[in-house]
Amino acid sequence: MPRDASRLSHLRALLFDLDGVLTPTAEVHMRAWARLFGDYFAAHDLAPYTEADYFEHVDGRPRYDGVRAMLAARDVVLPEGSPDDDPEAETVCGLGNRKNAAFAAELAENGVTPYPGSVAFLDRAVAEGVRVAVVSSSRNAVPVLEAAGLRDRFDVIVDGVVAADEGIAGKPAPDTYLEGARRLGLTADDCVVVEDAQSGVEAGRRGAFGLVLGVDRGTGAQTLLDFGADLVVDDLGTLVGALDRTRASSAPNPDQATPDTPSTSSSTTGTTEAQS
Repeated sequence: MPRDASRLSHLRALLFDLDGVLTPTAEVHMRAWARLFGDYFAAHDLAPYTEADYFEHVDGRPRYDGVRAMLAARDVVLPEGSPDDDPEAETVCGLGNRKNAAFAAELAENGVTPYPGSVAFLDRAVAEGVRVAVVSSSRNAVPVLEAAGLRDRFDVIVDGVVAADEGIAGKPAPDTYLEGARRLGLTADDCVVVEDAQSGVEAGRRGAFGLVLGVDRGTGAQTLLDFGADLVVDDLGTLVGALDRTRASSAPNPDQATPDTPSTSSSTTGTTEAQS
């Protein structure tokens, strides 16, 4: 079967990243990271922090890994510290905790509304009997899901808290996604990884998942394809029809996409275009 949208009606589970896939909390994270490193770099006479820095060094990574990667990009080395460091501490963990405080303040002040297309896609998947889980690097996944009104959709959540408690490597390693599949009682080949981050689609590719579905919220479709996505869309709502299992089971050829399965277009980009 081709690695395109036609697979969605045959695979057994969807493993969703959270920030930037289900909720626009990526924007909240972006503002929190910008506040942290904008101030820190200015105070230490370093090159200014940019939006490109977010996508290249921070997006999709566990918080402390993001701090390390961003500091390394400016040739800065700080002591590791410990997770209970004060947010004002000049350590990797201290800076990570400072960023988390900024994120919590943004969430409390402004809340979060999930992407309508993503909710439609999620609800259709559940109605079709597809298993679902959240796999997020964030330690704030549960409060974000609660704020967005989506917590009740998910029995399985593998987030930054779970990863830290159980010693599971974060993205771009595939381990958290593999743990999500394991908790659903499934194999990687049974599951679709749904990601908006470069590190996340790379994790899906490295884990040999059944399909890696990229959602372009700013990283760039070609970048997502280059790092492991099989196809990329701007809005998951465009793929709701591809989840129809009744039509898929009655189709004469399972390798053929169903009539309203999105094809390669301006809103859906497949690996065929990316490969030579």
